[in-house]
Amino acid sequence: MIYLAITPGLAFSVLASYFVLLIFISYFTSRNSNNVTFFTANKQSPWFVVAFGMIGASLSGVTFISVPGAVGGQGWMYFQMVLGYLLGYLVIGKVLLPLYYRLELISIYTYLEQRFGTGAYKIGAAFFLISRAIGAAFRLFLVAMVLQMALFDAWGLPFWLAVLISIGLIFLYTFQGGIKTIVWTDTFQTLFMLLAAGMSIYFIYQELGLDATKLMQMAQDHELTNIFVWDVNHPQNFFKNFFAGSLIAVVMTGLDQDMMQKNLTCRNIQDAQKNMFWFSICLVFANLLFLVLGAMLFIYAFENQIPIPDRADALFPTIALAHFDVVAGVCFLLGITAAAYSSADSALTSMTTSFCIDILGNKAISKQRRIGVHIGISLILFGIILVFHYYTEQSVINALFTAAGYTYGPLLGMFTFGLLTNWKPVEYISIPFSTQQIKLPLIPLICIVSPILAYFINEFTTTQIGFKFGFLILAVNGLICFIGLAIASLKNRFN
Repeated sequence: MIYLAITPGLAFSVLASYFVLLIFISYFTSRNSNNVTFFTANKQSPWFVVAFGMIGASLSGVTFISVPGAVGGQGWMYFQMVLGYLLGYLVIGKVLLPLYYRLELISIYTYLEQRFGTGAYKIGAAFFLISRAIGAAFRLFLVAMVLQMALFDAWGLPFWLAVLISIGLIFLYTFQGGIKTIVWTDTFQTLFMLLAAGMSIYFIYQELGLDATKLMQMAQDHELTNIFVWDVNHPQNFFKNFFAGSLIAVVMTGLDQDMMQKNLTCRNIQDAQKNMFWFSICLVFANLLFLVLGAMLFIYAFENQIPIPDRADALFPTIALAHFDVVAGVCFLLGITAAAYSSADSALTSMTTSFCIDILGNKAISKQRRIGVHIGISLILFGIILVFHYYTEQSVINALFTAAGYTYGPLLGMFTFGLLTNWKPVEYISIPFSTQQIKLPLIPLICIVSPILAYFINEFTTTQIGFKFGFLILAVNGLICFIGLAIASLKNRFN
């Protein structure tokens, strides 16, 4: 057990006050709300509010805890991916956003239906739901871990209860106002997240009593600030990470209903593009802030002979809760709570939107059924978090991007094929040598086979030639899907 610098009672009071404020915001943003409000915020969101809130939703608790924790083993290599994000966001602003606004989409996967048919539409939405459920669960895992350390361990309560409470609180302030509430709570939570990171850096700087030059030298001596890797066989190679970062930005923002749902609440395409431009610039500096924090956390641990936890994600909460003073500890609690909830709450809302519109196929779905979907998705997140907690020791950020490489690949392949070609794949394929005519939906089949093939290709190159794709497996996955769609289009092209 960790002996905390702040008492569980104080931690409970701080967190309770925080959620009372969120519910207060929810009350005012959800008045007179309906399904249109829940799904689109009536398209009245100011672009600068969306842009600032998206920083917190994009960074999340993964950046707040896992990025600083990964610095000990990888230095600042993650920044190679961050630089790649800029290229990805440029593609989103110039290619995808104009498409979505021109088609007046609520769910971005409706484009797949218009372009390829129902099968592509349903499988695209299904892959989003799988991807976002895994991502949201990983992010919520972090805040549940902190709740366990700050409160539940001291009270002798189990981890699953911390998870259940974390998800229940999100449900409480999102089930009425939906995306309209999320736009404003994300802004509030982004502010807390960035302030907490800044305050933590300041506190460590004061505690160490060293000047900036000395700190930089210590970081270099411990290889905490290495950025670029040029070895082509290294999984953190610059070109792999840069282009993987570009593709991850495209798929985890531009092809993600969660992030795009916020953009589509802007008044017009011009506001949405301004939002994307300023968001991308600010996000680079925000990520740099957390890499600086990571280096200082490890220096602080080395100087004070604090053991590094087996799971590096636990380093920041361990130091903040057990070694920071009361003010800094409270700032950390507010920061990690804001960071985790700023992405998880919008994920829950966007998954509800996608399931109602894309899977159930009904924008006019009753409020009661929509709330039922909201509850069902919450329970799915609960199960994924428990599995991750009990069955893996992997860093959350590595687990998140690995999962994204396999689950977002088919979306990347379908959208790229749809935008770059005017070909139409055959929708169904008959099973040969069958006594009855059985037809399989071809596009969903391609999308399911693509990540499986990508996995075996990655395993083969790793074991046979020592080449690891790393996070660039996303590109391999998308390319396989693209080639499959092209082959499936040949019959229509030559008929």
